[in-house]
Amino acid sequence: MTELAGVLTSRLQALWGTAVEVTAVRPLPGGASRESWDVRVRTEGGTERRLILLRDAGGRIRPPARNIAVEAAAMTTARAAGVPVAELYDHGEGALGRAYLLMERLDGETIPRRLLRDDAYAAARPGLARRLGEVLARIHQIDPDRLPGLPYVDALGQLTELYQGFAEPRPALEIGLRWLRQHQPPPVADTLVHGDFRTGNLMVGADGLRGVLDWELTHRGDPRQDLGWLCTKAWRFGSASPVGGFGPRADLMAGYAAGGGTPPDEETQRWWELYGTVRWALLCRGQAERYLSGAEPSVELAVLGRRVCEQEYDILLALGHATPLTVKDPLEDREYPPVRPHDRPSGPELLRAVRDFLATEVGVTDPVLKFHARVAANALRIAEREALLAAGHEPAHRKRLAALGCHDDAELCARIRDGSLDHRFEDVAEAVTAAAVDKLTVANPAHLALHP
Repeated sequence: MTELAGVLTSRLQALWGTAVEVTAVRPLPGGASRESWDVRVRTEGGTERRLILLRDAGGRIRPPARNIAVEAAAMTTARAAGVPVAELYDHGEGALGRAYLLMERLDGETIPRRLLRDDAYAAARPGLARRLGEVLARIHQIDPDRLPGLPYVDALGQLTELYQGFAEPRPALEIGLRWLRQHQPPPVADTLVHGDFRTGNLMVGADGLRGVLDWELTHRGDPRQDLGWLCTKAWRFGSASPVGGFGPRADLMAGYAAGGGTPPDEETQRWWELYGTVRWALLCRGQAERYLSGAEPSVELAVLGRRVCEQEYDILLALGHATPLTVKDPLEDREYPPVRPHDRPSGPELLRAVRDFLATEVGVTDPVLKFHARVAANALRIAEREALLAAGHEPAHRKRLAALGCHDDAELCARIRDGSLDHRFEDVAEAVTAAAVDKLTVANPAHLALHP
């Protein structure tokens, strides 16, 4: 951190043309794709300023389509157009060792569970859905031709390419992708698309929206992607309100229309919300691959791989193949008899002790360490449930496949894709749903009870 503070001092002095003292550089939690740093500086006149540094994580190779200059230009252009965006001071590829953005720090909160539950934001919540619609309309009115190098994204083509790239058969995703292909709405004119407009990337204060964050995925494409992504179930964080957990779709669309946008019809919005669910499944799998490949030894990335089944179940819910159900966590109120000749605490009891230690005692004064400790505690719960249930789940899965005349998931996926099991599609959906329930019973039983 001392070295980073020194580099920042030199860079800010060059930018501002005055003496600058970096008084603190502190890592912030969250963000699977890059590091976030809270930077505090004092200028020559004694003025205190707070900045945010976003920098690519060490060892991460930035995809060719992700251009830091394009991201910076999108932020600057959006701010000039009246979108609430932090003032950008600097960006580049080499001055700080990796691709980075250096900007003002906005006051407010981004953590979804606080925004959706804390009394501090109770007054702001009712107006957020409409306000977000107004802001999206303003973003979508920016001419994408003003941003040289802005990549074009074929939304459905991108998903298909991502899925095929994993070469990993997933019947629920096959069902979702097939439905998307069969029901794709007619295209509309390209606009600037934020690409990750959702709860968690919105800075909110007690008075409402204060900033739109994380323009890393900005591109040229269909503006309805942003509307669908904001309403994707994953970004409601357990709330029944579809617009990021804040409010109804009607408010979002009213704000979008008031801002000059053309709201999509109900069926088109439904398509883009399902698209968002399939997309998040594939992005989770992609994040996990960074861990599985050995490129990044991150417990956060590892656990994201076990969130794919949440989205698989949500696809099945959205298409009417599944219904919410309550499943008791198999680890709750469980007694573990001693295994002789071993002593107590037993193995599972020791795991519970470690889980509790990670969840309650680690990182009390370090928010980054605290966040990763909680993720690690969740990873232990998943591993323990799997050890407890996998022996029964595996033969049940083989039996379901055999009943469909399939040897494995790869064959089932191929037959969903070519339509050769269409005459038994109810049986297919039932088998795929049962597999998703088994996976979620291990990964996150509480997710099964959430309504679409």
